[in-house]
Amino acid sequence: MEGKAPAQPRTHAAAAAAAAQTRSNGLQNGCHPGAGGLQHEHGSPAKKCRVRRRLDSGKKNRPPFPWFGMDIGGTLVKLVYFEPKDITTEEEQEEVENLKSIRKYLTSNVAYGNTGIRDVHLELTNLLMCGRKGNLHFIRFPTHSMPKFIQMGRDKNFSSLHTTMCATGGGAYKFEDDFRKMADLQLHKLDELDCLIQGLLYIDSVGYNGLSECYYFEKSTDFEQCQKKPYCLDNPYPMLLVNIGSGVSILALYSKDNYKRVTGTSFGHMMSKEKRDSISKEDLARATLVTITNNIGSIARMCALNENINRVVFVGNFLRVNMVSMKLLAYAMDYWSNGQLKALFLEHEGYFGAVGALLELLKMTDVH
Repeated sequence: MEGKAPAQPRTHAAAAAAAAQTRSNGLQNGCHPGAGGLQHEHGSPAKKCRVRRRLDSGKKNRPPFPWFGMDIGGTLVKLVYFEPKDITTEEEQEEVENLKSIRKYLTSNVAYGNTGIRDVHLELTNLLMCGRKGNLHFIRFPTHSMPKFIQMGRDKNFSSLHTTMCATGGGAYKFEDDFRKMADLQLHKLDELDCLIQGLLYIDSVGYNGLSECYYFEKSTDFEQCQKKPYCLDNPYPMLLVNIGSGVSILALYSKDNYKRVTGTSFGHMMSKEKRDSISKEDLARATLVTITNNIGSIARMCALNENINRVVFVGNFLRVNMVSMKLLAYAMDYWSNGQLKALFLEHEGYFGAVGALLELLKMTDVH
């Protein structure tokens, strides 16, 4: 599939002028205005179908379906998929079979093979994105399964719908050639921290199906009695954002467009083999967890003090289904700050980068 000729560039002055005028009109419905006319493209029926869908979508200032955002981490891939629920009869009649197949496959399953999982409890319903109403699905699978995912994209002829996918994370660089060679897809690589922040702010703004996205633990110094409580993040700035994945990145946010990376670290290991062998795996795991969370809490508190910030939010897949770690972080923050700082958490903790990538896709009407 590598030998496919690229689309012909747009050369007409009128088309360029129209595109420039459209772009100057600013954002509409959260999407960048679309491009103007297209030159004729010759090629396979799949390419002609893609051109027609681009023209239809361009008129509406949004990219054609399907809408995905992807965050390819060192150990886990996070994927968000927007499922339109307002498809008209006309759209349904004109919808190509592989688009229907992709939507059915993703939304009718909660597991994909042996490793892929759709986090049904995180699904956001009745969202309005780029003028379309639908549900947002959250899917994850181990990074080592990425070749199977790429092969699935090839088998479902994804490149007849798009030739570009928006992705962030270090894996967007690692797997770029594989996407191109195996599935005829280009990866539009995005800044990891920008996607994280934009995704977080968007999810917090739309809420969690009427519930609070943000929460904290009351009575955090009592491990048995501490309880999860909602927290209002309507006025989030300034905020210290602690992203815990394969490593730790700590960001100071002063507005949605003004942030800086304060510090970062990676997880350590017990260096003494004798010490490792003298205790059980369970005790070692808990001791390591306590050490990591205690250190992160201490570092986060010092960063918050240095930046004069009293709001600290923890995110990242290290916290996914990890109540012990969250309670330990809540305790560490309370302890190191003498009760002055709360550790705040978010329900969609590991998916914000993928959401940010999806938002970038919705700004691109010339995705093809």
